[in-house]
Amino acid sequence: MGNTCFGNILTPDGWCLGEIHWRDGRITGLVGEPVNPATNDHPRILPGFIDLHVHGGGGADAMQGAEALTTLARTHARFGTTSLLATTMTAPDAEVRDVLQAIATYMEAPPADAARVLGVHLEGPFINPGKLGAQPAHARAGTIAELDALCALAPIRLVTLAPELTGHHELIRHLAQRGIRVQLGHTLGSYEEGVAALGNGACGFTHLFNAMSGLHHREPGMVGAALAHADYAELIPDLLHVHPGAIRAALRCIPNLFAVTDSTAAAGMPDGEYRLGEQTVSKCLGGVRLADGTLAGSTLTMDQALRNLVAIGMTLADASDRLSRYPAAFLGLTEQGQLCAGALADLVVLDTQLNLKAVVIEGREILGESPCP
Repeated sequence: MGNTCFGNILTPDGWCLGEIHWRDGRITGLVGEPVNPATNDHPRILPGFIDLHVHGGGGADAMQGAEALTTLARTHARFGTTSLLATTMTAPDAEVRDVLQAIATYMEAPPADAARVLGVHLEGPFINPGKLGAQPAHARAGTIAELDALCALAPIRLVTLAPELTGHHELIRHLAQRGIRVQLGHTLGSYEEGVAALGNGACGFTHLFNAMSGLHHREPGMVGAALAHADYAELIPDLLHVHPGAIRAALRCIPNLFAVTDSTAAAGMPDGEYRLGEQTVSKCLGGVRLADGTLAGSTLTMDQALRNLVAIGMTLADASDRLSRYPAAFLGLTEQGQLCAGALADLVVLDTQLNLKAVVIEGREILGESPCP
């Protein structure tokens, strides 16, 4: 592929047919004319995917440490993810500290052929024990002092917590003041508690609809708080976790709804048994479940998420925004999530059927059949 690619390029101003150029890891320019990509068979060139909720992939679980991080980051790069947040599981305190230190060590010298690890998504242990989903039973309330101690171990960018637990409104305010994003999830909180948490600085919802109090017309719950008030929320579009009709409802309500995989070690792997934190999960029929049948993360990859969103009626440009531009904006990333001069040269190339043909991370071709002259 070299340092240029030709095709239908999705820019911040819309589609153009032409060339995108990069040097030293950054986009140096785009040359082309406005186009409707449906009128030709040239490749579709999109910003690299940004996944803010990744537990594992390629048989490896993030809780297993630095070697596992290498495996999962390389695995997800093969499916178009150019940046991700390594996501922890609810676990005993010592284990959480150990994995944070491992992530920090990994980030000091990451491999060149893997998705960029932006930092940590701390999912638990500060969640409601009554809404664990597939999380192990180590949930509890957190304190400002211990969150500060954890943040000293690794760059925590995002925290999932249940706002109804004692002290968590103060904790949300503190994290927001530190510039750490807070999502509400694994929660039995009411609509009112969700709205109050947003007022205190929470800014998103973790795997919307899943592991939270649902919407009822007299008790709107946490889902109601999200649909009525959220600017951002993450959602798992594997079409198992959330029905397409519920996805469409969320799209009408939440302007910056974005996709995550919530992927486990089973992503990119055949059916069988895998680890998810301290638990064993089984991959079968495209899903991952605990022994009791509870959905336990997913096998989703971001390229499949894109195809799924298009399949339920979304335009390719809109679907791309929800895999790249919106998650980048949510984290405050200014050099990723869009194809324009000066941005990092993170891009994916797809054919007309949206099959992945090439992945470029900071100008390095990670995967590719060199479809671009």
